[in-house]
Amino acid sequence: MPSALLDACVLFPMYLRDTLLSTAEAGLYVPYWSQNILDEAMSNLILKGKVSVEQAENLQKAMKATFPEAMVTVSAQLEAVMTNNPKDRHVLAAAVMAKTSIIVTHNLTDFDANALTPWKIKAFSPDDFLSHLFDDYPEEMVQVVRQQAQKYKKRPLTFTELLSLLSKKDGANLQQFVNKVISSISDDVV
Repeated sequence: MPSALLDACVLFPMYLRDTLLSTAEAGLYVPYWSQNILDEAMSNLILKGKVSVEQAENLQKAMKATFPEAMVTVSAQLEAVMTNNPKDRHVLAAAVMAKTSIIVTHNLTDFDANALTPWKIKAFSPDDFLSHLFDDYPEEMVQVVRQQAQKYKKRPLTFTELLSLLSKKDGANLQQFVNKVISSISDDVV
């Protein structure tokens, strides 16, 4: 089963975070993060007014409870030897500690090939990552998105509405993934 280190920037947009976590919950990959990554994601959610402090704490607790194996601890010594963008060295170090070969991030320029190659790690956008998972598990991925759409109680969404939100540039920006989902199902099912 593949595994991936999730950067804070992909845990920020709600529908993207939900898709990534729902996909992991379905057993299609194993997610990893560090406390530093979670702290960054939660503080940005609070600063941007997306959630309250209490909601951020509850979200973090829920993520840790659902994925207890996801937490990795990064030593300062390991972080210090990373050669990628200084602000994201902790992310690469966390991927090394997780023994994963994938970092899922919107900040691809912070993870140049020269810094990643010695560790046999690649950085993928969330769109590319989910699209690759779709290629391996098309039926399961459609089911994940269908179930995700049904779980929203405060603002219910149809399957089509969720796909629309996932494709928007100001949200998840998963256009390639959404196109694959849409092309795999018949028009009358959407």
